[in-house]
Amino acid sequence: MERTRKKRKRVKWGRVFGALLLLGILAAGIFQVFQYIEGTMQVMNQPLQKKEEKPSIQAEKKNLSSINVLLLGSDSRGEDHARTDTIMVAHYDPQTHKMKLISLMRDMLVTIPEHGQQKLNAAYAFGGPELLSETIKENLGLEIQYYAMVDFKGFEKAVDLLVPDGIEVDVPHEMSDGIGMTLKEGKQTLHGKELLGYVRFRHDSLSDFGRIQRQQEVVSKLTEQAVGLHSILKLPELIGLLNKYIDTNIDSSTLLSMGKDLFTKKGRNIETLRIPEEGSFQNKTIDDLGEVLDVDFQQNIEALTKFLEVDNSVVSQ
Repeated sequence: MERTRKKRKRVKWGRVFGALLLLGILAAGIFQVFQYIEGTMQVMNQPLQKKEEKPSIQAEKKNLSSINVLLLGSDSRGEDHARTDTIMVAHYDPQTHKMKLISLMRDMLVTIPEHGQQKLNAAYAFGGPELLSETIKENLGLEIQYYAMVDFKGFEKAVDLLVPDGIEVDVPHEMSDGIGMTLKEGKQTLHGKELLGYVRFRHDSLSDFGRIQRQQEVVSKLTEQAVGLHSILKLPELIGLLNKYIDTNIDSSTLLSMGKDLFTKKGRNIETLRIPEEGSFQNKTIDDLGEVLDVDFQQNIEALTKFLEVDNSVVSQ
């Protein structure tokens, strides 16, 4: 009889302990969610800082069926309007929650408004993201609503925040020229600083073509590995970090909406496209410009339209 009572008492305390443990986990989860909500509300009430007030690329942005964000990275060492090292367009569909990534070759020969024929990346040097957006629209028919100019230090810190264990890549050969470090050949895990060197390297036979392949590879792997609740909870911290290292005209609510989709299963499997596409350009050398890509723009406009599967409000011919 005494044994039975003791046994019942032990079972009862075990249940109490289990309930307390469950309550503790639940409380911790609720606390994290409240932290996220509180951080999100703070971000929503404070727009991202900009280096200076700039006119919006497109005045009317409401009720858009899709959004195109011009993503820029620069070789700049502090000077204004240096030529851009990276030119991408992130295409986001709020209805389907899908995101697509378009990489634009910076050596494309384009017509820049009021500047004639130049390389694409010269447009930023002449007139910043506004003129670069106009140039993309004039040559490729692609409407740009927002831009984001990323400081490379911000890229490093964002990678280390979202994927603290790093990203595994297969370095095809030793890389060192122009990136301030040496990356050995072979499979290895790279963190923010090393990953930046990996995506910026261009001194091999593939030049910019290889760099664009690596950029798209890293964006896809970063998105895949960052998917999950832990990344969503880091969004306020991430936006605070971007506030320091990014120059943009994206409003906070749009950025949060894109971020939540990007770091959940809705935003997985980002499709990528390189412009110009294979077989649509020729290599040429032009006085004062050097080596350029002479592009069949009609073919690439058609490729863009097919890739985005949108109407002419986004890609117009």
